[in-house]
Amino acid sequence: MVGDALRQGPVMIVGLRHIPNIRAGDHLARTIISAAKKQHFSLRNGDVIVIAQKIVSKAEARILSLHNVKPSGTAKALARSMRKDPRHVEVILRETRRVVRRRGSHLIAQTRHGLVCANAGVDKSNVEGEDVVSLLPRDPDRSARRIRAQIKGIAGKEVAVIVSDTFGRPWRIGQANVAIGLSGMRPWTDYRGTKDMFGYELSVTMIAVADELASAAELVMNKSDGVPVAIVRGYRYRRGRGSAGQLVRPSRQDLFR
Repeated sequence: MVGDALRQGPVMIVGLRHIPNIRAGDHLARTIISAAKKQHFSLRNGDVIVIAQKIVSKAEARILSLHNVKPSGTAKALARSMRKDPRHVEVILRETRRVVRRRGSHLIAQTRHGLVCANAGVDKSNVEGEDVVSLLPRDPDRSARRIRAQIKGIAGKEVAVIVSDTFGRPWRIGQANVAIGLSGMRPWTDYRGTKDMFGYELSVTMIAVADELASAAELVMNKSDGVPVAIVRGYRYRRGRGSAGQLVRPSRQDLFR
């Protein structure tokens, strides 16, 4: 739809503080609904549920002990130059479709999902164990769809679900949360075909609202406080089928690769 912006009102973002330590096989939809009730904040139609990738990965058993990893010769050579654990590098390479950039200890890779991020999303933070890493969900969009369907089935509410992760940006200092999984909403607002305040027709403006919602939710999802889920209420989004994969810029259009 061209020119699909909706008029917006006040927006509220609430972090859920009653999420337990997630284990493999845990039912995230039930956990989220229960945590909201404990906080006296029942879900409503139109809410956007933003879920940190780490707990999705934990629930889906995407946690790996490096004790079980045998590094290849390539991983060992790369680890020496990067001053990293070769087992860690081996896991990164397994999750990588293509190495985009490497400088010193920094490795930017395109994951098998098509995402471009540091270390192919392989991360040691917020996981238990000295030699344990988390991997991105195998299909974050599918994860979002499943959680959304379960929330509807249990609570009877039509919500949108975003799986978020922290990414660096090639032209800005610092990281920001972005949507790596999405269900129940379109990933952007399209202003093409509308006119600005001076009457000029916009021809290229598409705002990545799924990323903006993920970043806004991060303001209350403090990693050190253990708040891995936030509810965004009041934002009017275009419902429908959408995926975070639609936000990945095709390589032929990417000026930074």
